[in-house]
Amino acid sequence: MELRIFTEPQQGASYDDLLAVARASEECGYAAFFRSDHFLAMGGDGLPGPSDSWVTLGALARETSTIRLGTLVTSATFRHPGPLAVAVAQVDVMSGGRVELGLGAGWFEAEHAAYGIPFPPLGERFDRFEDQLAIVTGLWRTPVGERFSYAGRHWSVTDSPALPKPATPQGPPIIVGGGGKKRTPALAARYADEFNVGFTTPQKVGEQFARVRAACEAAGRDPGSLDWSVAVTVACGRDDAQVRRRADAMGRDLDELRRDGVAGTPAEVVDRLGAYAEVGVQRTYLQVLDLADRDHLELVAAEVMPQV
Repeated sequence: MELRIFTEPQQGASYDDLLAVARASEECGYAAFFRSDHFLAMGGDGLPGPSDSWVTLGALARETSTIRLGTLVTSATFRHPGPLAVAVAQVDVMSGGRVELGLGAGWFEAEHAAYGIPFPPLGERFDRFEDQLAIVTGLWRTPVGERFSYAGRHWSVTDSPALPKPATPQGPPIIVGGGGKKRTPALAARYADEFNVGFTTPQKVGEQFARVRAACEAAGRDPGSLDWSVAVTVACGRDDAQVRRRADAMGRDLDELRRDGVAGTPAEVVDRLGAYAEVGVQRTYLQVLDLADRDHLELVAAEVMPQV
């Protein structure tokens, strides 16, 4: 199983904090450094304030060398699809082809209100999400010298030169995720390179994976062409006392973490990741909430990573 690091900068992180974690993650051998794309803290003061995900990742692209970089996930409500395709393609080139784009319909209404971003009803958000997926992938995959047009429900593109091109042929991998039972699996089957489920039990992850596999088969796609991943909050310690201290430092209930996340000694974390592997998880995004705790990254890398 591949292990990746996932951060939540809206909870309170400077660029220097993120750079330090990205570099530490690269040095420890994690496969990727990902960040959320949010503008409002979910509890706490969020100081020093939010940062733009693609500005951050563009900078990290020039200050790292091997680790992959991406969002989990960028909301379709935040950016028009054309400018988003341009920005992500540019960061992909800046990184030498190490970028991945997680895209979602958007859900956090308060952050939209706080920063003047329209927040349409759920059905329209999914319509916009579908347009976003079609336009971003269409722009990237249009051969140089040809033009791209698309007529969507909310966003349309006319006679676009479809530039710039990303470094990755056909564009960076697209990650789609969530627990929706109908439209989410259908969109994943059509557009995604990876499907992700976040912050729930192995049983529920397996149930959602089954829906996406069924959607792939209905669309005539081999489910094996998708990568399958989960995002989980992690609290790993050398003993029970350290595990509890880490959960407390994150402001999380340890019993909840044991149920819906990954918590315990390295041996317990390995067993828990094994339960996710049994339902088909190939890649795990470890959500780390205490960005100052570099020992946490090192412990998991040294004592968990080699066993999974």
